[in-house]
Amino acid sequence: MGTIAAGKSKSSFLKRVSARASTVIIVIAFVSAARTVAQETPKPADQTGQENPKPQAQPQTVGQQVTGLASKPVEIFNLLEQKSIVFPDIAANTEPLPATQKFKLFVDNSISVHAIMGSALGSAIGQAANSPTGFGQGWDAYGKRFGSSMARGASGEFFGTFMLASALHEDPRFFPEVNPSFGHSVKYSVQRLFVTRNDAGRDVANVSGLVGPLLGEGLANAYWPDRNRTAGDTLLRYGVGLASRAGGNLLREYWPTVHRKLFRSGAPAAAGH
Repeated sequence: MGTIAAGKSKSSFLKRVSARASTVIIVIAFVSAARTVAQETPKPADQTGQENPKPQAQPQTVGQQVTGLASKPVEIFNLLEQKSIVFPDIAANTEPLPATQKFKLFVDNSISVHAIMGSALGSAIGQAANSPTGFGQGWDAYGKRFGSSMARGASGEFFGTFMLASALHEDPRFFPEVNPSFGHSVKYSVQRLFVTRNDAGRDVANVSGLVGPLLGEGLANAYWPDRNRTAGDTLLRYGVGLASRAGGNLLREYWPTVHRKLFRSGAPAAAGH
């Protein structure tokens, strides 16, 4: 009996520590984000009273990455100028995002069609495999899996897409290539897990994209089943999440082309898809 009581006491202690740690992380995150937004200065308005002329085609080639304003990239950006509701993080222009727009992107990504469908499918697979085991089976268990998946995704987006990307001046969007081969697309999709653009348009280490999801998985342990909170389980979820992100990048790579074919005859408003 003494052993059982000690085990319950230890479990209760770990829950309190986990909850307090989660609260501290969130407070630090919001304070850092607020300071970043507060320090952001608005761009001076154009004093000429005239519209800025459109830039001439001056592509900036990084492999076959869409970073310039040549005809093909312009077609893709024009197609997605209203932002995709399936993949909101596909770049619709080459302008840097201010912190306020990164916050909006975090919200859009968290409730996007891709996020909802991914959580629904992942939860169904987890239900079939009874993973994590602490949730059990039945519709109630499926609801817990779906809710926790959405929460994990939102936490990772908050830390990565908004907080860290704002603090480190990284661009959390995905820039698709123009007419890529399948083999190169696979390589590019994996590469963009580790490399991203900064606000100046240069390739840098994707710290926000790698650390953000890890912080999100750590925070998930506050509501994850007790038996599935080990370091190994956390890292496994993190690894599966990165693999899923690579697959999602491959879909993002071809989404502008797919969308153009599906809505070829549609009006510009269809670009919101």
